Amino acid sequence: MVSRVIPVDPFDLVIFGGTGDLARRKILPGLFRRFCAGQMPPEARIIGAARADISEADYREMVGDAIEEFSDGAVVDQDHLAAFLADLTYVAIDAKGENGWRELAGHMRRDVVRAFYFSVAPGLFGDLAERLNNHGLTDEKSRIVVEKPFGRDLATAQQLNRDLAAFFDETQIYRIDHYLGKETVQNLMAVRFGNVLFEPLWNSQFVDHIQITVAETVGVGGRGEYYDKSGAMRDMVQNHLMQLLCLIAMEPPARFDPDAVRDEKLKVIRALEPVEPHHIVRGQYGADTEDPIAHPDYRTAVADLKSATESFIALKTHIANWRWAGTPFYLRTGKRLVARSSEISIVFKETPHSIFGEEAGRHRNVLSIRLQPNEGIKLGVTIKEPGPGGMRLMDVPLDMTFADALGEEGAENVDAYERLIMDVIRGNQTLFMRGDEVEAAWAWTDPIIKGWQQRNDVPKPYDSHSAGPDAATQLMRRDGREWREVAL
Repeated sequence: MVSRVIPVDPFDLVIFGGTGDLARRKILPGLFRRFCAGQMPPEARIIGAARADISEADYREMVGDAIEEFSDGAVVDQDHLAAFLADLTYVAIDAKGENGWRELAGHMRRDVVRAFYFSVAPGLFGDLAERLNNHGLTDEKSRIVVEKPFGRDLATAQQLNRDLAAFFDETQIYRIDHYLGKETVQNLMAVRFGNVLFEPLWNSQFVDHIQITVAETVGVGGRGEYYDKSGAMRDMVQNHLMQLLCLIAMEPPARFDPDAVRDEKLKVIRALEPVEPHHIVRGQYGADTEDPIAHPDYRTAVADLKSATESFIALKTHIANWRWAGTPFYLRTGKRLVARSSEISIVFKETPHSIFGEEAGRHRNVLSIRLQPNEGIKLGVTIKEPGPGGMRLMDVPLDMTFADALGEEGAENVDAYERLIMDVIRGNQTLFMRGDEVEAAWAWTDPIIKGWQQRNDVPKPYDSHSAGPDAATQLMRRDGREWREVAL
């Protein structure tokens, strides 16, 4: 099965921060792959903009090197690469001053989609928006893309929204969360709302609890300065895990369009109950026992031996509505864990009555949605264990790993950034966060953070390559439940 690629309209895409790490690792290689797939029209143009005073030839060389470096082992077609680089332009620009803006205006066309990617620190969002407006570079059809963090609390998120709203309508603002661009995340909506099999069971009557895990094997690396000011709660829970929770828990929208979907997600966030202090576990990873020099403990990595910032968090929350009343949601995320894994598990209740007796054991159906690695969906079902000796039961998976089920051609490896940037050009905001969503998420998150600050809460230590602090295990066991294995 070959996926169908629909070309987008001609566009000019300006990447502010065009020499930065995100542009080199994700944005530009993703655009190149869409170019090779035939989704970018020949008239499309990409303009890199940054402070660096380099020539256009040097910029093209830098982009070519980045595409080679971050090709994930794929052989780069040199003819395609040459054609792609020929469409690149570079402008040295001052985000807070006037240098470069007239030159940028001279490169922009009036008869195409204009998109501006703010791959810069949030503190520059307002400056860029103002200068785009002052220099007449935007119109009512222009779009801007902004990266997280969308503030560090409710007050700063509201200020960011005001800064952007001064020059752009909400329909023009694309707040990107790459988790929403993953194939499995979108398939979650297809599984829920495209199959009569699951939706009637998707409620507290049949679901015992839901787990959302995003585990990383890496430490803070070179992001120590940023991460120590944010921590796992701000960096992961408030955005990535919150969005996954919304897609799992939301009501069916009236139709699949941006505002209908985001309206339902917003209702979920506003229905989240406050988290009790004893339902939160924070942790910090220790040094790698095999190589503590290369992989030190968290506090050494961030150069603050008194840091109280968490590299791990697990929590239990509830949604106060009819569908989910009484069903707990368990969220956890952390660094330096035993395996890299992102998974959502819907754990169904046991059968009301077992006809097979106690010796058959306890069995539950579990629907697991894997975001990484090996994207796919797995449904655990109970069957009879083969062989003689009575009715012994066992659990087996009905596995739909996309690469296996669809074949190599059907399971096209499209990076989340590729998909989301093309959605920007199309003007489709379904997979992007709305301003009121961001503010509602911070309104729920802020009291949790303030609570542990007031209690002088200190993160619990945990070993590198483990499943996190022991207290996280106890968080589940107090309820008679267990975390799903992190390793897949």
